[in-house]
Amino acid sequence: MFQAVIARFYCLAATGNSHAGNLASNRYTRPLFPAVRRAAIRCNAHCASPSSIHSILANQYDESSFRVLKGLEPVRERPGMYTRTDSPAHIIHEVIDNAADEALAGYAKNIHVQLHQDGSVTVTDDGRGIPVGLHAEEGVPVVVLAFTRLHAGGKFDKRSGQSAYAFSGGLHGVGVAVTNALSTRVSVEVRRERRIYGVEFSNGGEQISPIADLGECGKQSGTRVRVWPDPKYFDSPRVPMAEIERLLRSKAVLLPGVKVFLDIEQADGQVLTKTWTYPNGLSGYLAEMSGGLAAVAPIYAAEKYAENQDASFAEGEGAAWALGWYPEAVPSESYVNLIPTVAGGTHESGLRSGVFEAMKTFIEHHALLPRGVKLQQDDVCGRMAFVLSARILDPQFQGQVKEKLNSREAVKLVAGMTRDPFEIWLNQHVEAGKAIAELSIRQALARQKSAQKVEKRKQSGVAVLPGKLTDCESTDLADNELFLVEGDSAGGSAKMARNKETQAILPLRGKVQNSWEIEPGRLFANAEIHDIAVALGVDPHGPDDHPDFSGLRYGKVVIMSDADVDGAHIQTLLLTLFFRHFPALIGRGHVYIAQPPLYRIDAPAQGKKRPARRLYALEEGELTAIRDRLVKEGIRLDAIEIGRFKGLGEMNPEQLRETAMDPATRRVLPVSERPEARAATLKLFNLLMGKGEAAGRRAWMEEKGHLVDADI
Repeated sequence: MFQAVIARFYCLAATGNSHAGNLASNRYTRPLFPAVRRAAIRCNAHCASPSSIHSILANQYDESSFRVLKGLEPVRERPGMYTRTDSPAHIIHEVIDNAADEALAGYAKNIHVQLHQDGSVTVTDDGRGIPVGLHAEEGVPVVVLAFTRLHAGGKFDKRSGQSAYAFSGGLHGVGVAVTNALSTRVSVEVRRERRIYGVEFSNGGEQISPIADLGECGKQSGTRVRVWPDPKYFDSPRVPMAEIERLLRSKAVLLPGVKVFLDIEQADGQVLTKTWTYPNGLSGYLAEMSGGLAAVAPIYAAEKYAENQDASFAEGEGAAWALGWYPEAVPSESYVNLIPTVAGGTHESGLRSGVFEAMKTFIEHHALLPRGVKLQQDDVCGRMAFVLSARILDPQFQGQVKEKLNSREAVKLVAGMTRDPFEIWLNQHVEAGKAIAELSIRQALARQKSAQKVEKRKQSGVAVLPGKLTDCESTDLADNELFLVEGDSAGGSAKMARNKETQAILPLRGKVQNSWEIEPGRLFANAEIHDIAVALGVDPHGPDDHPDFSGLRYGKVVIMSDADVDGAHIQTLLLTLFFRHFPALIGRGHVYIAQPPLYRIDAPAQGKKRPARRLYALEEGELTAIRDRLVKEGIRLDAIEIGRFKGLGEMNPEQLRETAMDPATRRVLPVSERPEARAATLKLFNLLMGKGEAAGRRAWMEEKGHLVDADI
């Protein structure tokens, strides 16, 4: 994490960007800039391939310096950009998800997965079968396009009515194409229109056999895909058994009436078969997840989807859920169009919001809240376990692995669908509602008691909080956040955008001093560092110390700077401060970096059911992906308005809240240190931040300069 942020700043600085003037004028780094600029010129002209590195070293720039990645070659070059590389689990998930999409659309009743002794995996469904005819525009069989062409599939154009799937998890159009690219061989058999067709792919999808007509099949239909993952792309060549079983079990839960089978070939040639069915649906699954732990109230399960007349959402959008409250922690699971979202996302935020509002109304109606107690969302949802299955017409995930939902409209969708039904259920089951309310109030009382202890310790101290700090109202360490904001202008917007209850703002005037070689006794001579330490309530300490965290005032410290080279420099300096003088903050997971967007995209309305949308992109690649997706949805390119933010201060409070501050929709990166890499981290910090390392920095930037995607 440290290396990536610091490398980005130094490589960007090497381009001679005007924002890096401070670095250019610094007496320690000024001598580096002639060589740095030469490295930057070369890095902007070359791609990061072995041939281009050779060209850089040889100081050549000609036609041979350029390389174009075609077909599935980008996947094989950078597999980590498209899938997980710890094991082949995710590329198998892509095939299973396609079968599940057929079941979700109502065409498949059986999903069959077989794990073979040679490490290959077969996935079979009895859906419609992938089309095998020629594509009208490409002139290539559709089944071949699906497995060999990125961004090709039957899950686009949903609003035009031309999509084969109303709801699906696959939207990037790169799913089984990535599977093919990272496999030594893929065999596909399609049963469609009373015929059987077969096609083979090998060598990462580049070589294919002609589609063969294998004869008649009667009325049977469906697709069988066998995949041989290529071990060279994965840390472990075997598919994790537990993960596959968990995925298939969840499909059985979320697809009523669909049977899910898993066959496991044994070494002696026998086959071990497992079958999953859940007649009680989500509630039965949640009861199984609790491990027999008694709930404080009966499990509540329901579903609600938008109707044709709904003015805000498309027909069929909504959610199904099961909720239970337990005296001890019980795991929860969430899904979007059957895709497991193990990292949560905006649909989970919507569920918690809807449940909290309904519960708060119930408690107020029955006058259950003691005087002086203020209920918060975590009081109600902290002991809540749930299984959530959301249906969203056009879900936007974080990354190709789809572990987290980013769709901002999902908060409103799920909250709106769950609040009224849950409130009705509470009033129909008053005793169950009171039991949940009692558990929530106990949580609130415990939180307030803990906060009072922290407040007493804080009042006994002599430190005076910085005058420029805009503090939050809450004293709950678990909820409080301190935003270190670049500049007074951005600080003003952040003050208006914040949640006054839990978010504090400390604007930074100018750049924090490079503290890598500052002695702890002289640290507070810098006003900015002094204010940060006093606001946090933690004294500077070393890596082997045991600092007193009793005065810590915020559970999260969020560095929020502009998405440019100047902002990267500020991030670098603050990370240097925390790593050198407050390492326990990083070790305990208190430090985060906000990721404000660089671009704003305004899409016009598409009929009554799809209002105008405002989207955001972190960088050029995400902007291109969003623009291409909007065009595929039928929006004219000239109707899409794109604006570029010059900095945080240019954002209005609503935009800043939505993109960088609201926990439900923002993007922040946690900062952590890998203990096994501590020696390498210290070496890199010393190289980049040490005063006597000018020659080493110059050599390092000339070597690494080609890795930067410079924004000049």
